[in-house]
Amino acid sequence: MNDLFELTDRYSSNNYSPLKLALTKGLGAKVWDVDGNSYIDCVSGFSVVNHGHCHPKIIKAFQEQSEKITMVSRALYSDNLGQWEEKICNLANKDKVLPMNTGTEAIETAIKIARKWGTDVKGIEEGKPEIIAMNGNFHGRTLGALSLSSQESYKKGFTPLLDNMHTVDYGDVTTLKSLINENTAAIILEPIQGEGGVNIPPEYFIQEVRNLCDQHNVLLIADEIQVGLGRTGKLFAIEWEGVEPDIYLLGKSLGGGLYPISAVLANEDVMNVLTPGTHGSTFGGNPLACAVSSAALDVLIDENLIERSAELGQKLLNQLQLIDSDLIVDVRGRGLFIGIELNKPAQTYCLEMIKQGVLCKETQGNIIRISPPLVIDEEEIATVAKVITEVLEQANH
Repeated sequence: MNDLFELTDRYSSNNYSPLKLALTKGLGAKVWDVDGNSYIDCVSGFSVVNHGHCHPKIIKAFQEQSEKITMVSRALYSDNLGQWEEKICNLANKDKVLPMNTGTEAIETAIKIARKWGTDVKGIEEGKPEIIAMNGNFHGRTLGALSLSSQESYKKGFTPLLDNMHTVDYGDVTTLKSLINENTAAIILEPIQGEGGVNIPPEYFIQEVRNLCDQHNVLLIADEIQVGLGRTGKLFAIEWEGVEPDIYLLGKSLGGGLYPISAVLANEDVMNVLTPGTHGSTFGGNPLACAVSSAALDVLIDENLIERSAELGQKLLNQLQLIDSDLIVDVRGRGLFIGIELNKPAQTYCLEMIKQGVLCKETQGNIIRISPPLVIDEEEIATVAKVITEVLEQANH
C-alpha cells in the first residue's frame, strides 16, 4: 500500500495533505479501504454522497444514459435537460435554473448575476455593485469565491481579488445594517456554515437579513451547496429559518455522489439579466449529468431521505449531547449535520475514531464534523454514537 501513497504523492500537486487511507469500495453508508477494513462514512465527501455510495437507482440512470448520449453542449438542445430543469425548479419554487458543474462555479455565476442585476435592474453605476458575505464562510477556492472569504490564509498569494466585497460576523445584524448602502447588490450566506464549524445562525438572524434585503432592494443568495437537499432534515437548510432566498445555489449531492453538477436557481426577474453570450459552460447541463441528477432527486423524495435525516439526526444528536467529557465545548446540529466542538485540536480524536471504524474529519482545527449519508440505518447510527462516546470519554482519563 505504501507504493500507492508514494505514486500518488509523486505525481499529485501539493495542495492537499490527505490521511494515509486509501478507499477502494463504497456501498450505502459504508466504505472499504484497500486492506479490506470497513468504515461508516461520516464525511460523505462533504455532503456529496447524501444518497449513499453507489445507489443502485442512480447507477442505473448513469449506465442507461451513458449508452445513449453524454454530451451535446448548450449550442444544442438535449432530450432531458428540460425535464431535469422542470423538476429542480418545482422543488425550489423558482422559475429558472442555470446548470453548472461544481459548487464554486455556482458561486461564480451568482456573483456575476448579482453584479449584473445590480447595474441593469437596481441601477447601480457600472463597476460599483457590492456584495456582503459572512465571516467564517466557505464558498470555494476560485478567485471570485476567495473574494468573499474572511480567511486570510486562503487568499494569501492570490491577490488582487475582486473589489467591492465585504464581510460581517455571522449573526451581527447591527454591522450588517451599517454596511448596506445604495450600491449593495446582494448578501450571500450559508444557512448553516459547514466548513466554518457547523455554525447554526442565531435565532431570527436570517429572517432579519431577509427583511433588510426587502427594505433595501438587495438580493439574498443562499449557498446550499453543502447543507441543502436533505442534509439538515429539510429540503433546504434555510427552511429552518422560514425564509425564501432570491437565489439558491446547489451542488455536491445534486449529482447523487456520482457525477458533478451544480445549479443556480432564481425567478425570471433575476435570472433574465443573463442574455446569450453573458455566461456559459461547455459541460453545464449535459445529458449525463441531468440523468444522474434527476434520479438523485427522485431518490431523495421517494425514499424519504429528508425525513430520515431529521429523525436519525435528532437521535444521533441526542446521544452525542449525553457524552461526559471535559473535552467538549458544544454539540450542535440539524438533521445529519452535527458539529462537536472541542477545547483541544480534534485530529487526534478523529484518527482514533477511524481506527475504530468511524470515518470522520475535523474542521477549523477543533471541531469534529459528522455528516453520514442520509441512507445510514439505526444500527450504524448506534455504532457511530458508541465509538464517538468511547473515544471522547476515554480521553478524560
